[in-house]
Amino acid sequence: MGFLSKKNQGAVSSGGGGYLNPSKIQSGSSVRFALLSDQPLEFYECWGQDQEGKAKPFRFSDDPSPSEVEAEMGPNYDRRMNRDGTDVDPAKFAMAAPVFNFESGTVQVMSLTQKSLIREIDKLSQMEDYKDILSWDFLMEKEGAGLNTSYSLRIVPPKKDSRNAIDDAWTKACEDGFNIDRLMTGGNPFKADT
Repeated sequence: MGFLSKKNQGAVSSGGGGYLNPSKIQSGSSVRFALLSDQPLEFYECWGQDQEGKAKPFRFSDDPSPSEVEAEMGPNYDRRMNRDGTDVDPAKFAMAAPVFNFESGTVQVMSLTQKSLIREIDKLSQMEDYKDILSWDFLMEKEGAGLNTSYSLRIVPPKKDSRNAIDDAWTKACEDGFNIDRLMTGGNPFKADT
């Protein structure tokens, strides 16, 4: 039995709901996950804010021009400013993939804009030893905060006796209507909009 109740373990987990976000991992800690697809969704992402300051991601299949971003955001959102507040935050290349998060025991969407993490997954996927990238687990670690944040990613042997739990969770997510492409239109990848 864990120290925390099951009810409150989510309050300290690294994944926010259905998402595994590297920036939400606490400094000095790590998260273990398994990829569920070897075909990530690739896109460019920028963020807008409404009048109340609520942020929303806007995604594009190609690097968007400023006018394309403005048209997509419409009159209700303004483009988020960079850290210095001197210009708008640029659209960043991103990728998203379904993963099994061992900490939560659930299927999540891992969305990455961190170039070091994207490069490392791509590099590992091209190595002959790891050509079946879905047969391995990954350990993502975070150190530091703000501009001094660094991430690392390493491939590790599959967790013993975990394959059935991973397969069952992925099958259930797919049966429930999982479709990562809904991210492109601001939809919920876990279920169709009703």
